[in-house]
Amino acid sequence: MTDSAVGAPAMDQRALDKRSRLVILASSVGTVIEWYDFYLYGSLAAIITAQFFSGVNETTGYIFALMAFAAGFAVRPFGAVFFGRLGDLWGRKNTFLVTMLLMGLSTFVVGLLPSYAAIGIAAPIILVVMRLIQGLALGGEYGGAATYVAEHAPKGKRGFFTSFIQITATAGLVLSLLVILGVRLAVGEEAFADWGWRIPFLVSILLLGVSLWIRLKLAESPSFQKMKAEGKGSSTPLKDSFLKWPNLKLVLIALVGLTAGQAVIWYTGQFYALFFLERVMKVDSTLVYILLAIALVAASPFFVFWGWLSDKVGRKPVILAGCLLAALTYFPLFQALTTAANPALAHATASQPVTIYADPADCNVQFDPVGKTVFNQSCDLAKSYIAKAGVNYTNLAAPAGAVAEVRIGDSVVYPSFRGEALPTAEFAAAKKTWETGLGGALASAGYPAKADSDQVNKPMVVLILFILGFYVTMVYGPIAAALVEMFPTNIRYTSMSLPYHIGNGWFGGFLPTTAFAMVAATGNIFYGLWYPIIVALATVVLGFLLVKEGKDVDLNA
Repeated sequence: MTDSAVGAPAMDQRALDKRSRLVILASSVGTVIEWYDFYLYGSLAAIITAQFFSGVNETTGYIFALMAFAAGFAVRPFGAVFFGRLGDLWGRKNTFLVTMLLMGLSTFVVGLLPSYAAIGIAAPIILVVMRLIQGLALGGEYGGAATYVAEHAPKGKRGFFTSFIQITATAGLVLSLLVILGVRLAVGEEAFADWGWRIPFLVSILLLGVSLWIRLKLAESPSFQKMKAEGKGSSTPLKDSFLKWPNLKLVLIALVGLTAGQAVIWYTGQFYALFFLERVMKVDSTLVYILLAIALVAASPFFVFWGWLSDKVGRKPVILAGCLLAALTYFPLFQALTTAANPALAHATASQPVTIYADPADCNVQFDPVGKTVFNQSCDLAKSYIAKAGVNYTNLAAPAGAVAEVRIGDSVVYPSFRGEALPTAEFAAAKKTWETGLGGALASAGYPAKADSDQVNKPMVVLILFILGFYVTMVYGPIAAALVEMFPTNIRYTSMSLPYHIGNGWFGGFLPTTAFAMVAATGNIFYGLWYPIIVALATVVLGFLLVKEGKDVDLNA
């Protein structure tokens, strides 16, 4: 046998390995940058509130900011349908080049956008439009990248190959946190809040250029090329995906049996944890970013581990086990996170519990869609301040017509006041005086205005965040392979994208908004956890009953 005969297969294998590495690298780098762009907004929700929603009260403004964050998720399924159809007709590669361009440009525009103080209501409107464009683009990006990599993967390695795509969401979040942290430290907190927050958005244009250059080196996926060569492509992928019951049934099963639970675990472990520490625990933002970044980096290798393991034992057992573990442990984990992140607050909550006694008729749901309602009843005043302070409280009904009271422990009774009949200026002055007094009473009882960074149990916070991230890797690592394997090549991009983005865009994307609204309504800082727990448990049950294992499916069949 000649040397050339021996060397040819080895050279073919090296070429194949090189192509596989390029496919994973190009798909992953591009997707990291798209997630970076998308999550900058979530990482800067508090500053976005001040910059673009300053025309309403603080609680409403923060909920508005979270709603604008969620708006990008709301349209992701529509992006999945629109770009998924293009991907099945036009090709995987061409479609995710377009989605990346849209994402990068819309992020860059946010960095240039004047604030509410400069241009009024136009500022939040343009901001939401940019978020919608981002959401549409991301709706098309993920399905394309996951399908493209899966269709290049060797037999028995789809979970392993696609797990690198799964890392990109966390990598994008970590990258956004690190860039924000670097700019914060470079320009200082005051300058960052004023103008420095724009820099991470503007930097995205450079990242976009690098990613486009890498992706232009790619060829179309072999499965798509084979399908086109054989004339087996679908000319109506939307109809074939969603108007034919056998495939629509698979779409629904993928949603309720896999992606809904996966999504709420992902967003609880990363974004809700971030908001909880920053907004409820009052931990310094810079410290939160550092601790969360450390935990996420430590957890990230497990995306690949669970993807690899799913090639051996199946996607279904790994994903459902992650959902079940998270649902069973969220309450103790977040309670431990409270003790570790703000021990003074945890101690005060245990030793000096706060109770609001109020006539239920005197209490309103404190969400103002237009920012014009003045909450001036005695119960509203009490609940508004306590919620803004991040203090856990219990509601008890007082007799009809009674003025609300805030009771701190067994000894302090701090009555509210009726502001309905007061003129605007007089009411504002009375409210300021009353809130100052209540703040002093809470401080005397041991409730801190913010967490003392020196008292934060940093190793314990990192450990808890790591556990939350570990659950994320379990449910997210194998999900791309699981979805790709459920659908045929001619409608795969369209069919797998929709349940993924309904799950992650709606069930997951609305989690922070929904959970914080639940907290504001009840006064229980842990009450919002019921949302991910119930969804995750539903996925465990429905996934066990309905989802069929697909790790051995032939994608070209």
